[in-house]
Amino acid sequence: MDESATVVASRPVYRDTNLQIVFGVTLMAVLGVASITPAFPRIVEELGISPQAVGSLITVFTLPGVFLTAFLGVLADQFGRKRILVPALLLFAIAGCACAFARDFRLLLLLRFLQGAGAAGLGVLNVTIIGDLYTGQERATAMGCNSSVLSVGTASYPAIGGALATFGWFYPFLLPLAAIPVAVAVLFSLDSPEPSRPQDFRQYVADAWKVMANRRVAALFLVGTLTFIIYYGSYLAYFPLLIRGNFGVSLFAVGLIVSAASVATALTASQSGRLAGMFSARALIGVSCLLYAVPLVAIPLVSRPWLYLIPVSIFGAAQGINMPSMMALLAELAPMDQRGAMMSVNGMVLRLGQTLGPLVMGAVLAMSGLTGVFFGGAVCALVMLVVVLVVMN
Repeated sequence: MDESATVVASRPVYRDTNLQIVFGVTLMAVLGVASITPAFPRIVEELGISPQAVGSLITVFTLPGVFLTAFLGVLADQFGRKRILVPALLLFAIAGCACAFARDFRLLLLLRFLQGAGAAGLGVLNVTIIGDLYTGQERATAMGCNSSVLSVGTASYPAIGGALATFGWFYPFLLPLAAIPVAVAVLFSLDSPEPSRPQDFRQYVADAWKVMANRRVAALFLVGTLTFIIYYGSYLAYFPLLIRGNFGVSLFAVGLIVSAASVATALTASQSGRLAGMFSARALIGVSCLLYAVPLVAIPLVSRPWLYLIPVSIFGAAQGINMPSMMALLAELAPMDQRGAMMSVNGMVLRLGQTLGPLVMGAVLAMSGLTGVFFGGAVCALVMLVVVLVVMN
């Protein structure tokens, strides 16, 4: 495998066909949650479940990733990225589509679990492949472009999901069928470095452990977990309920407001290469922690629906600074032969954050109401800042 495998420097990174295919994988990686959360109020009404229970549609989807992601990363290091990625995309598509035909909540949860098993490797193999293809500031630029594409997905999917949910709560669950053509493109058109043969497993485990025992890596894992507790707990799971409950706006309007954060994320992340050339990754991550905390405190105080756009945009900018900086730093800290394991363990802890987010914030909701959910998220952001300042120095 060649660590120097990069695209021709004379053309922009985003025009590389390989990176464009990775973009397709990235769009699938965020489809499973972002497209269905605007339908949550209608699912609560039509399936007769509680607001706390609807958050389990996120929990059961992310739970398989907690257990499978690291294992899939090891397999990708041993046998190649494509051999893991293509079946994962197909399982994600088939199980996701099947959710649209479920009318029993328990069956829906089971299908979401299977879909989550397919999704487990998508959000880590994409950044692993980027790490394989690029180096240095070009890698930071590619990570930023990928985060921008991710944000375009998370910006558009709530609006699309909200629009589809106006016709029926189950229509957003048909969107994962788009993963099938992506799988075909990965199989036949993706040209990225692959392992020529499996590595000696004992040596591989020893080398991977040495990399992940680094204090900075552990700090990044913790920051990532807290980030996703905030994003999937305070924001995606319960922010739609706050908007709907406070102002009674339509589901489509809910989707538009939620998606505003992703627009800000996309715009900010598109400047990742430039920001990486001006500031250290640690400084950028620290600034993002403050940018998470401020809007989370402000959101419960908003008095008009359109005013949500201000704190939501700041929140999105924080995400656009934080995620590319973390991913580029992790890719830099891991050699290629252990990069799949590193990114997959990171994906596992992010899945843990996704899984814990609705559960933790659901418990906060039960104790202190929706306002407490956002203040709790702000506390998590401040804990992240302490970790960055103390542990990553």
